[in-house]
Amino acid sequence: MTLLPSVTPDRDAGGVSRKDTVSALLTDTMGAPRTDTMGAPRTDTMGAPRTRAVHRAVADSRRGVPVIIAGPQPLIVAPAETVGAEGLNLIDRLAAGPASLLLAPARAEAVLGVAIAEPGVAVALALARPLIDAATLRRAADPTLEQILPRFNRTVVPGQAAAALALGKLARLLPAMVVAPVRAGWASLPLGAGLLVVPAADLLAYPTELAATLHRVAEVAIPLADAPDARLIAFRALDQGIEHMAILVGDPASQPAPLVRIHSECFTGDLLGSLRCDCGPQLRGAIKRMADEGAGVVLYLAQEGRGIGLINKLRAYTLQDRGLDTVDANRALGWQADERNFHIAAAMLESLGLHRIRLLTNNPDKTAGLMACGVEIVERVAHIIAPNGVNDGYLATKAARMGHLFE
Repeated sequence: MTLLPSVTPDRDAGGVSRKDTVSALLTDTMGAPRTDTMGAPRTDTMGAPRTRAVHRAVADSRRGVPVIIAGPQPLIVAPAETVGAEGLNLIDRLAAGPASLLLAPARAEAVLGVAIAEPGVAVALALARPLIDAATLRRAADPTLEQILPRFNRTVVPGQAAAALALGKLARLLPAMVVAPVRAGWASLPLGAGLLVVPAADLLAYPTELAATLHRVAEVAIPLADAPDARLIAFRALDQGIEHMAILVGDPASQPAPLVRIHSECFTGDLLGSLRCDCGPQLRGAIKRMADEGAGVVLYLAQEGRGIGLINKLRAYTLQDRGLDTVDANRALGWQADERNFHIAAAMLESLGLHRIRLLTNNPDKTAGLMACGVEIVERVAHIIAPNGVNDGYLATKAARMGHLFE
């Protein structure tokens, strides 16, 4: 879960008036967002980078407060998981047309009970006005809840659908969003004066831009049982969220291509010793292997559950207990099998001065993802952990459906 500073109804996390933010992004007489001379949405009056509006939109979304996604077809948007009666009423009163529920196609198939053949980032389900109750929306978003649902009909997917679902994912919520076209002049109305505006393009570009703001914030020696000479370096991005860590064993920079492990945090496996996965043994095994070699780096990324967050991972476990494998469980929640951002790892390696590495992984997609970010990988080193009798099916799925190489 990404932690963000608390906000008040009329102030953002940086103390800036929400009315100032709205003024900075007010549409012109043609209804297009204000832009700079290059056609890109301007930053706010404080000169903050474009990611700032995304940070605040994430915070509001987690509280169920609607936001405006600016673009050719501006939308008022709120997550189905967190929106309440007040938020639904606000959407209803500021909407220029019927509202809809945006779902990822895999989740929409389950709600509708039919296969969806055509490609697309989202499926839109029509919502009657006044909007249906929040509890029904949450059941439509979350397959782990009791599935007593009304009959939904499909409608036209709005132009900013990809950005709307991206906002839900950035907030580590279920990617199910209540959306409606926002009426002209909404910002001048008392109801709309406090709403945040975030450009659609900024939401879609956020994962890459966030990595560019990564910087070191702390470094300390931290002797480990298998690596007494280990050091820990904490990295933080501009969103001031949960930190990413680099565990350095020995002096990796002294080697022409040190061993590197990209490890996504796993609360259940790394900390609790869960047998459902192989994460804990992989983490400890990587550190020991690097100590045996004399040097190496584990990048410990705050990307729980392959990027879907801890709560959603627990939901996926619930679906796995009902018979789905790890891939289908993620898809049933509206997520991809792997939602990680490897730009973060590439930025950390750049900061550490490590440009050529040997990557300790069984996952060819991880190798490809890092190489696409400019990391030179001279060798993929297998990192095989034996099944424990509980995670056998999990490991088999990683091999059969995700292409992991266990040899």
